[in-house]
Amino acid sequence: MPPVAVRFRWLLPLEERDLPLPQHASAQAAGMDVAAALKEETVLRPGAIRLIPTGFAAALPEGFELQVRPRSGLAVRHGITVVNAPGTIDADYRGEIMIALINLSQAPFTIRRGDRIAQLVLAPVCRADWQVVDSLDLTERGGGGFGHTGL
Repeated sequence: MPPVAVRFRWLLPLEERDLPLPQHASAQAAGMDVAAALKEETVLRPGAIRLIPTGFAAALPEGFELQVRPRSGLAVRHGITVVNAPGTIDADYRGEIMIALINLSQAPFTIRRGDRIAQLVLAPVCRADWQVVDSLDLTERGGGGFGHTGL
């Protein structure tokens, strides 16, 4: 699939644009690592939630969203994740992209400028055309929900 053009705008002064653009870590990586645009390091205490700036805004093409997802290494090693995972950045949003992180561990975690804090996945969006009906097709699963197939 060919790359999709996404317009990118730094919100930082020229002298603070030392951060990389969101980028894929490998040729087939779905997510693009995004860096913290902090002026000074910040400590995320256990249980704390903090919005971390990225220093940029983007204009997505109509019909797309950016999904904000945790970085697996931060989640597994340090309990740092995206609190609203996956977060959604809509195509019509033009403000600074902020990453809502939470510390689920028992230890404080320090975030520094340039640390890779999340992943962004560009994804197509399908719009629903809700159709009100009197009944739904029957399936083998039926109304079985959370945990209905066992552990």
